[in-house]
This record gives sequence, C-alpha cells and structure tokens, in this order.
Amino acid sequence: MRKNGAEILIDALIRENVDIIFGYPGGQAIPIFNVLYDTKEIKVVLTRHEQGAAHAAEGYARATGKVGVCLATSGPGATNLVTGIADAYLDSTPLVAITGQVATPYLGTDAFQEVDIVGITRPVTKHNILVKNIKDFPFLIKEAFYIARTGRPGPVLIDIPADISKGFLDDYEYPAEISLRSYRPTTVGHVKQIEKAAALIKTAARPLVFAGGGVISADAHQELFELATKLNAPVTLSLMGLGAFPGEHPLFIGMPGMHGSKTANSALQEADVIISVGVRFDDRVTGHVGAFAPKAKIIHLDIDPATISKIVRVDIPVVGDAKNIVAALVKIVAPRPADAWNDVVNKWKGDTLFAYKNSDKIIKPQFVIEQIYELTKDKDAIITTEVGQTQMWCMQYYKYARPRTCISSGGLGTMGFGLPAAMGASLGRPGALVIDIAGDGSIQMNIQELATISINKIPVKVAIINNEYLGMVRQWQDMFWNKRRSSTCLRGGTLCVECTGSGHCKKPYVPDFVRLAESYDIPGLRATKASEVVPVLQEGLNKEGPVVMEFMVAPEENVYPIVPVGKSLDQAMEEL
Repeated sequence: MRKNGAEILIDALIRENVDIIFGYPGGQAIPIFNVLYDTKEIKVVLTRHEQGAAHAAEGYARATGKVGVCLATSGPGATNLVTGIADAYLDSTPLVAITGQVATPYLGTDAFQEVDIVGITRPVTKHNILVKNIKDFPFLIKEAFYIARTGRPGPVLIDIPADISKGFLDDYEYPAEISLRSYRPTTVGHVKQIEKAAALIKTAARPLVFAGGGVISADAHQELFELATKLNAPVTLSLMGLGAFPGEHPLFIGMPGMHGSKTANSALQEADVIISVGVRFDDRVTGHVGAFAPKAKIIHLDIDPATISKIVRVDIPVVGDAKNIVAALVKIVAPRPADAWNDVVNKWKGDTLFAYKNSDKIIKPQFVIEQIYELTKDKDAIITTEVGQTQMWCMQYYKYARPRTCISSGGLGTMGFGLPAAMGASLGRPGALVIDIAGDGSIQMNIQELATISINKIPVKVAIINNEYLGMVRQWQDMFWNKRRSSTCLRGGTLCVECTGSGHCKKPYVPDFVRLAESYDIPGLRATKASEVVPVLQEGLNKEGPVVMEFMVAPEENVYPIVPVGKSLDQAMEEL
C-alpha cells in the first residue's frame, strides 16, 4: 500500500490505539498535521505551549495506563517539549514525543529551526530515533511504542525530517509484532529469588511494605493489597505510589521521607524486613542513605535491574513485573497475625498521620485539602498537583483510595505540571472529576492552558492555594538561610528590604486569578476566610465545565514534618 511518511505515522498511531494527540503545529510538522486534518480516529488537542502538550500527554498516560502522545515542530517546538520528556523519564511515564525536523539534506547545517533534538534528549529518554530512511519508518514507530510501554515505562522520541514526512513508501505494511535482541525486559521473577524472599519474610518480626509507582505501572495494586493484608504488614507508599494501597486502610501509614509521616519514617528505621516493590529509593525518601533503615534486611522487587542496589544496598533482589512477582509471593508466604509490631506502629500513628493548627479566621492550606477530600472521597476523583508546598500538603491530607488518582511530578519536581496534566487526565478519563490543586506560583508556569481547557470545554476544576509566595523556597530560606527571602515574594518580586511578611504588604498581588479565569470564559470563585472554603468548593465542584477557585491562605504556613537535607529520617523537624 503506497503512503507518504505522514500517512504512515498516522496509520501507525491508529494501529497503536492512540485516540488523542496533544500538539502544536509548525513548519516542519505541517505534513503530519495535514494528514490529521482528515483523521477521524484521533482527536487533536491544540495546546497553547508545547510544554503543556507534553504534560497533558503525561497526565493522559498516568490516568489511563496508555501511552501518551505529543507532537511539535522542529527547533523551539522540539526544545519546548524537553521538560515534559524529562519529567516522564524520571517518573517512568509511557510517552511518545513526535517532532518535525528539517529535511535530511539540511541536517547539521544550522538550518532555520534546526536543533539536534535527538542529542539534546538522549539523557532523558528511554530511547530516541532520528528517521533517516522511510523504509525503516514503520518498524521504528512500532519500536517506539513497544519500548515506551514495556519494562520500566518511559518516554521515546521520534524525530521526523520533512522529506521523510512527505516522501512515499510503495509497499507500506505495519508490523504486527516486534522483537528486539537488545531489549528484552524480564517480566517473570526468578523462582529461587522469590522463595528466598518468602523465607526472609517468614523470619520477620517487624515487616514493612514499601511500594511505589512501579506497582501502579504494573497494575499490581490488588496483589499488593493481598500481600500486605496476609502479612498484616504496615504499608508506606512513595509519592509516585500513592493510591496503590487504600489511604484509609488501617495498615496504611502514609508517605515516607522528607515530608513524610513520622509513623512511616519510624517504621522504616525500626523494621527488620522491608518488602520494597517498584520503588527507586529516591533521596527525598531515604534522607541520609548511610542511616536509612539500619535494622532491616531489604527485599527489592523491580522490573528495572539497574534500579536495584543503585542507591540502597539490598539483600534479596527480584527482577521482574511486580504483578507477577507479588502474586507469586502471596501464594507462598504464611499468614501473619497482627502482633506487638502492629501495636507499636498503631501507637505511633495515633488518630491521625498529620496534624496542624487550624484557625477559624485565616484559611489554612491543609484545611482546604481536607475539605476537598471530604467532598470528593465518594466520587471518581483524580487529583493532579503542581509542585511545592501545596504538592506536599496534597500528599499528606488527601487520602488516595485507588491507583491512577494521584498525578504529580515526582522525580523532576516540575512547576507548571498540574494544569496541563489535569486536562490530559480529564480527556483520558472523561467520567472522572479532575481537580488540579495548585500553588499560586506554580500555576502561572503553564497558565496559558486555561485557553485549551476553555475552548475544548474540559471540565477541570482548579483550586489555587494562594499564599503569595514561592512557598517551599521561602520556607527553606526561613529555616536554613537566615530568613533571607530573595525573590520569593510574589507581591514584591525580588527583594523587599521593608518586607515584614506578605500579609502586611501593601503592594497589589497580580494577577487577579478570578478576573483572569473570567477572561478565559471560565467561572472564577474566591475564598478569603475559613467560613467561605466549603461553600466555594461546593459551588465550584458542582458547576458544569471548568472552574477556577482561589483560596487566600495563611501566607507563611510551613510544611511539617521536614527532614533537612543530609539528615536521617529520625531527625525530622516538626512544628513548634
């Protein structure tokens, strides 16, 4: 069948079950967009920035488990995707990023809008491809999707020169299957290693389950639940793993690490056997690595062998798919009754994992998160977040019950992630209630996507926690840099020598988020005192279509607990 390169690409995307593309056109991508013009099977969402397209594709992938797809032109279009690609790489999100490129005769000549996007993205992609021969194109597309979705998922970039997009292949046929000699992920865990893990678990007096995003990627949450409940083992989840185990279950003890619960951190430090599943022991989890889990033997189940013992030395590695391995473990481990270890952990936990000093007058950000949870816990709700203090409060005070309901930028910590990720999640899961809980600083990184949301009538609810600061940086400046608030006040801009706190500042705050929302033809609501929080949330969540809700919160509220950089998990600072 004779097709040109652009037709081959779109046909391949349809065969890979792609139903939506987030993109932005430009000169070298016009051939591709020209074919999309007549394509009924794929919805094209025109974002207002290529970074927004990448994060939207991530949100779609994280909410659905499918491969997200974004499309941009060459040069600045391609480089604007890089932050989203890097974000997907660190968070193991299946993504295929497609870029137009100058024609092959012009490669390396510094032609207009030419950049070596393959070279630029090599450190932050699982694989990337510059198409040089149209005969190879069908196989390369198949390869891209296969690599993106299998093993430890991740982003793959396909760079397509204009002459490839416009050139013809007379005998086009899309491969039904693919086999790569150099890429064969192990999915079935070694039986002997699984047996060793079970034997070690049998000896445990203080077992602990520590699970992460790999459980969600592998759709292994049910197996994890069966293992934890059979062992009566407390469960802690990394940021990327939230939702893999029910947040209100008695065995759940919260997120560990820098802003984790005291219960989870204490359990990690006191456990004698840690069953870690689909985690990579990020520095924000471990604190000082030399003092991490000093009493524990560690079992590490992961599909990526390079992750095992990379940061924390483990005692029993098991390489393979989490769903298969955990299911095998469930069959052979002996049931363990609740005992003194559970009593100790429950005593640490008390009535609540996190606490704060609430106020009847000023709005506390934690209170807003709690009320969002109370109003949505019985709904099919997905929470996306921006990055910073609000992100951490969302991890502490929203209790995620199901996988793929907490979508946040973990490894890269990308400000501007939440809003475009929310629209991707909403389009991927159209029946869900999708809420972007945002800080006033982070939301402005990609706020142009309100136009995309408005025009496409994407029913995203945006809750802006406005503390008038770059809150997390301000907190660090106050705690570790002698309160030298350099360039963190969003009223003053740079350094205000006379500043005594934004609550006393007479400078106007810009923008007015309510008026800004209305300029995008989106309803805007605002709460300025505690008694207004619930009414604003009820009104906003019950409206059809997108809504922006702003909450003017305590400007100098800090996130606690906090484990300072370089300290161990048992050296957390708590609010005085």
